[in-house]
Amino acid sequence: AVPYVNGQTSSSSSWYKFSGDESGVLFLRAAHGIRGPGGAARRLRARRRRRGGGGGDAGRYSDGRNLLDFFAEAFRLPFVPPYLGGGDFLNGANFAVGGATALNNSFFRELGVEPTWTPHSLDEQMQWFKKLLPSIASTKSEHSDMMSKSLFLVGEVGGNDYNHLMVRGKSLDELRKLVPQVVGVISLAITELINLGAKKFVVPGNFPIGCVPLYLSILPSEEKGYYNEETGCIEWLNEFTEYHNRLLQEELEKLRNLHPDVSVIYADYYGATLNIYRAPLQFGFTVPLNSCCGSDAPHNCSLSVMCGNPGSFVCPDPSKYISWDGLHFTEATYKVIIQGVLGSYAVPPLSEICRGGEYKVSQLHQCTDSNPTNTVTYDAMSSFI
Repeated sequence: AVPYVNGQTSSSSSWYKFSGDESGVLFLRAAHGIRGPGGAARRLRARRRRRGGGGGDAGRYSDGRNLLDFFAEAFRLPFVPPYLGGGDFLNGANFAVGGATALNNSFFRELGVEPTWTPHSLDEQMQWFKKLLPSIASTKSEHSDMMSKSLFLVGEVGGNDYNHLMVRGKSLDELRKLVPQVVGVISLAITELINLGAKKFVVPGNFPIGCVPLYLSILPSEEKGYYNEETGCIEWLNEFTEYHNRLLQEELEKLRNLHPDVSVIYADYYGATLNIYRAPLQFGFTVPLNSCCGSDAPHNCSLSVMCGNPGSFVCPDPSKYISWDGLHFTEATYKVIIQGVLGSYAVPPLSEICRGGEYKVSQLHQCTDSNPTNTVTYDAMSSFI
């Protein structure tokens, strides 16, 4: 399949995504068609239901499209099958697994936390990609061409690592000590891809988790200054996210200096999302801090009755809500976020990925090239459960 943009083809012959979570998240992201065991699978299907999308399980923790979908649409790239589901990967593979982390499960066991989530961390997703690589690029020249023309979307990563520990009562100091290690794993994955020949990266930061309805529900306080006066979000949680994002940006700058021929773009998911919380009505959101799918608990969200569990309900109009299930966003929110990233919430601008060829940039910062190439798409989004 060849993606056309304004009558021409995208300059990226492939795009690959390695990620942690979509709502603090993520982008998440989405675990297209991948199932957890037993009752967890039924709850996931309920939480991923696409409203108005023809019924059935859409494989999204949302009421419709997510960031990955909008990103693909913006760059005229095809949607792809899940790697774990098997199939034809000539046009790419989706490595998404619900609940995946940056750090592997042995790390959490050393912290005294027994993982109850998926064992498929970022390093394993990288191994899957390396295993798949020979089947989509059999010769040295094909390998070099495919890697150099591919766009690698590495993130959002780290949200699940923090979420899993936070809901288990770990302190802020314990979480902060984890950040350099999470960022280090992200950097290592990017470096591995560069060594394999990758030249174009988009690396998103984490979302403002202080605005997540689940945390607003389970971490209430009457302390003065606990909530941001403008947004109503929890200050210390957003400051923690800013710390992660700051360390990530510093690491990305080091990678740029080490590899000046490689484009590394930071996608500011945090800024694009916080912009919505600062003026929700401007974007059509009348219920900014409650989840659409949830329970009668504060902010329509609780750990005991999550979206999809017995006793949960769905709001009549998700487009009025920023949050879908207390952790992930609605389609309407994802659309605004990606518009921000395609605009000013990317450093440098996404047009940077057009560097290195005779490309044109459309109004959506899409790269075009006069030489058609086959398109391979890879996604590794995972979502917090």
